[in-house]
Amino acid sequence: MLYLILKAGLSGVIIALVSETAKRYPGIGGLIASLPLVSVLGVIWLWRDTHDPLRIAAHLEATLWYIGPSLPMFLIIPALLRRG
Repeated sequence: MLYLILKAGLSGVIIALVSETAKRYPGIGGLIASLPLVSVLGVIWLWRDTHDPLRIAAHLEATLWYIGPSLPMFLIIPALLRRG
């Protein structure tokens, strides 16, 4: 249970860091958000839990496939926000 709380707390700290940084410096906040921190933490936690390199490889491959469909969102939403 402590491990789950630690993972949730660390994830929350990263989100708070991005949010607070973006308030003052939107570009730097975007840079921090774009770093693969979540993927790296996910791989670390998955390795710690399973020690299964095939599962980690499958996770990383699936992550790659989900990046492509989400990229248009980063173009469409800013354009829509600027239009009101």
